[in-house]
Amino acid sequence: MKNEVPSSVAAIDLGSNSFHMIVCKLDNGKLRTIDRLREMVRLASGLDNNRNLNIETQNKALECLERFGQRIQNFPAGSVRIVGTNTLRTAKNSQEFIEKAEKALGHPIDIIAGIEEARLIYQGVANSLGSNAKSRLVMDIGGGSTEYIIGVDDTAKTKESLNMGCVTVSNKFFKDGAITKRSFKRSVLFAQHQLDPFYKKFNSNRWDEAIGASGSLRSIHKVLIASEWSNNGITKQGLEKLVSHITECKHVSELKLPELSEERLPVFVGGVAIVYATFQILNIEQMTVSDGALREGLVHDLLGRLYDHDIRSKTVATIAEHYHTDQQHSDRINQTVNYILNQLDSSCCADNSKNITQFLNWAVTLHEIGRDIAHSQYHKHSAYVIENGDFAGFSRKDQLLLATLVRSHRKKLSRSRFKKLPEPWDKDSPYLVIILRLAILLHRNRHTLEIPHFKITINPSVIEIIFDDHWLDDAPLTRTDLESEAFYLDNAGYQLVFS
Repeated sequence: MKNEVPSSVAAIDLGSNSFHMIVCKLDNGKLRTIDRLREMVRLASGLDNNRNLNIETQNKALECLERFGQRIQNFPAGSVRIVGTNTLRTAKNSQEFIEKAEKALGHPIDIIAGIEEARLIYQGVANSLGSNAKSRLVMDIGGGSTEYIIGVDDTAKTKESLNMGCVTVSNKFFKDGAITKRSFKRSVLFAQHQLDPFYKKFNSNRWDEAIGASGSLRSIHKVLIASEWSNNGITKQGLEKLVSHITECKHVSELKLPELSEERLPVFVGGVAIVYATFQILNIEQMTVSDGALREGLVHDLLGRLYDHDIRSKTVATIAEHYHTDQQHSDRINQTVNYILNQLDSSCCADNSKNITQFLNWAVTLHEIGRDIAHSQYHKHSAYVIENGDFAGFSRKDQLLLATLVRSHRKKLSRSRFKKLPEPWDKDSPYLVIILRLAILLHRNRHTLEIPHFKITINPSVIEIIFDDHWLDDAPLTRTDLESEAFYLDNAGYQLVFS
């Protein structure tokens, strides 16, 4: 069943330096920005030596999110996309914070991988600039990571996410705001060392124009223009003058640069070091600055989901093709999955029908990708690729759910796997797995013939299948497979009845 498209959507970026929210109105499929909120939280500064997020920083972040939550409290489910980036990827206790943050916001939070963050940043930049046949380098400096992307038009071709950001570099080399020529040189060398392995990927001969996104780059751009060190974006000559000024100061409070806010001051020099190193390593002469960034990319990604242009479906199709799966076989299984779903009532997780159908169809499409690695235990190989691969559009939670479904589609069924999944999937996924297992089982012979009509009911612990016209009497292999399946399900606490 197609979900109703909401009139407004929102996207929130829980960055390592700042939290950003954008609210947009939907008019005939087109976006109009109606509100923006931004608060500098500096989440990355709250990580202790054990990489745990301290309580003081958590509380500051939650106060911000309560304010954000008030703005979106009446938004329906599915109309808000919220993502966490580098700090929430790396903090050992991030789940503890996320649970509290989801309560404050009233909507789920996805933790995304660095490569997915890079893709979304490029989407935000591309949509803010419009169509352009030129090849672009896009750079985005966050609080804990820096993303580099090369793309054409609205498609990101090459993506990397490096573990350095304006907060982490500032904390590492300019503690308490102190500046020395030596510390600045060390910070630039550090950034160069991080970027150097990717020189060939992102060097200036690979693209036509360089574009910066993020608060750090916008802040540097404003300072250069206001100081009359540049009149055309961020330039190499302008950066040299800015670096010369910085290294003449002993503390960030002495910078006294026009258009540099007090709020940005503590992390400004770390951002400059990353940009300066990037210009040197990649041979950049000039970079323009875009207003579009991660949150704009999130909104456009959400728009695709609402209008049935979900990038995740394209990703699944590409991965399936790469691993040489039998698409016709998958299509037949998916027809049976949908046939089963249409018979089930609300007692079997029907409140989330669109997502359930999507994830089951994706699981079917990918369940045999492991055969391209090895036939033995192929379901484990399939699950490993899904959980650990770079899947455009998918969050960590998405990939974990999909991997769990695929890992569980055959052989022993372990209920303990589902406990690792977030709500409501921890409760719903066992039933999704049962549907998946039965649909695959019924197509074991891989024939093009349609399977007969059957009736199915799934109650909390009993699954009943009734085939038409005593069909099972003439299908001894299917009967044997169902008997084996009944054994596996019985060991997991479910009863399978068939006739």
